[in-house]
Amino acid sequence: MIEIKNLSKTFDTSQKVHALKDVSLSIADGDIFGIIGMSGAGKSTLVRCINLLEKPTSGQILIDGIDMTSLSEKELRKMRRKITMIFQNFNLLMQKNCLKNIMFPLELEKVDSKTAKKRALELLEIVGLKDKAKAYPSQLSGGQKQRVAIARALATNPEVLLCDEATSALDPSTTHSILQLIKQINEKLNITCIVITHQMNVIEEICKNVAILDNGEIVEQGSTSEIFADPKSDAAKKLVFPESVNDNIKPNFEDEHLLRVVFTNSETAVTPLIARMAKQENIEANIMGASTKTIDSKAFGFMLLGIRGDDEVLRRALDFLNSSQGVRAKEINK
Repeated sequence: MIEIKNLSKTFDTSQKVHALKDVSLSIADGDIFGIIGMSGAGKSTLVRCINLLEKPTSGQILIDGIDMTSLSEKELRKMRRKITMIFQNFNLLMQKNCLKNIMFPLELEKVDSKTAKKRALELLEIVGLKDKAKAYPSQLSGGQKQRVAIARALATNPEVLLCDEATSALDPSTTHSILQLIKQINEKLNITCIVITHQMNVIEEICKNVAILDNGEIVEQGSTSEIFADPKSDAAKKLVFPESVNDNIKPNFEDEHLLRVVFTNSETAVTPLIARMAKQENIEANIMGASTKTIDSKAFGFMLLGIRGDDEVLRRALDFLNSSQGVRAKEINK
């Protein structure tokens, strides 16, 4: 269990910058927890405080009940073996091949060469790069570099994996493959993953729970499906919905109800869902805006529907939509 209690961080530059303000979070063992915010929200400061690369101004960071902020340097080094990190820019050692990059943290721990090599080869197989042991970073694609970085991060058998914008430098297809790898590692090795990102698609694909960080404060937190279905803070709404398609859309008719329909890992295709509602319930819907995509035959995203009729029509529409797996619908104009 990771518990962050009333964490604050102030930087004393020419003027004081309050990067984090009274942040409190609880992250369960084995979770994939997302922390999302726009640029400058304080995400990277928060993740660096978790492993004390940045020392908080005040507050506590407890990992399995141990307060990281109270540890000596020697005790902190020992605790950091449980917490590892991957970055946007991979941070591989360019003069070492893939095998040597993964062996490096084990060498720092004085693990003998034979044992370190065996572990590195096992990890290369886990990340799908068994044939790249002798390749150098300059010979790898961005996705392959991140896979090596993940393997290196796993070398010391950590309990927590911190991912700081780990897919920001990758194309969408490669991002998907890296996220699936992180998910597999989480499930197979039971490693708690904390994903720091500004990309909502990263959160929706693999995170079970999420916290929205805005101007150094947690403005909303909960399960990913709940936040997607009903974001309450302005920051969450901006992240979940594109500016051009949001709750500011107004009904065209007096008897029109506006519905927000959110797809989270839904097996229901968007268009057939609306067609089935028209056929089965005799309820026609006007699609007033949408932002959806399909990943592994599952629908993600949202759309706004306009439905004309009385409260009984509205009730039937909501009942129909909410009965579909992975679909959550709610009226937004009242």
